Amino acid sequence: MSGHNKWSTIKHKKAAADAKRGKVFTKIIKELTIAARLGGGDPEGNPRLRTAVSAAKAANMPADNLKRAIQKGTGELPGVTYEEIAYEAYGPGGVAVYIECLTDNKMRTTPEIRHILSKHGGNLAEPNSVAWIFEKRGSLQVAVDAVEEDRLLEVVLEAGADDLSREDDMFEVETSPEAFNGVNEALEAAGIATVEADIVMVPSNLVKLDGKKAEQCIRLLELIEEHDDVQKVSANLDFDESELG
Repeated sequence: MSGHNKWSTIKHKKAAADAKRGKVFTKIIKELTIAARLGGGDPEGNPRLRTAVSAAKAANMPADNLKRAIQKGTGELPGVTYEEIAYEAYGPGGVAVYIECLTDNKMRTTPEIRHILSKHGGNLAEPNSVAWIFEKRGSLQVAVDAVEEDRLLEVVLEAGADDLSREDDMFEVETSPEAFNGVNEALEAAGIATVEADIVMVPSNLVKLDGKKAEQCIRLLELIEEHDDVQKVSANLDFDESELG
């Protein structure tokens, strides 16, 4: 799966260098809360919550923050009620963009997302216009200096992973959504730390843009992802990194 989505690679690099840990925690807390609200507060019986807990641990979220987020979802503590919304859009050059949000006010979020898109060469699309391009896959990132490749391959394949690849200083383990939690638990049991672990949207085809157009699209995607209500942004963008300024 590595290399399938240059935007995804850029996000990983940005996250590694980014000091905005508070923003990362905010997104995970929202996901923990809604996962607990929809499926209960026990991760063992709630696969979505189990995935969110894995993301929280990978981000080194304090245990108290994690517990409070779950309790807000189950109603044990007062909290905001979030609504899930997915926006489908096109970016510069016809790049497909899939935007996943958790919001407490759809009437605020929709025009704000539309404004970001229109200001930076994109536009909202009709439902199901681009969703079909993306497939849910499990993705687990492991630093190359954390484990020998042969050892990692042995652990993840035995646990049901589909593939292992390397991109720069990171191994990427690919799984089906159903096998994701089992692979994640196997890594944890083997003492192999993940840098990131999540269910992601993988495009079935890519749109390659040249330097300037690619830079415009990357900027658009970054601005969307920075929006407080946006949880994840997926895009089928491809480009030549050597052409970027």
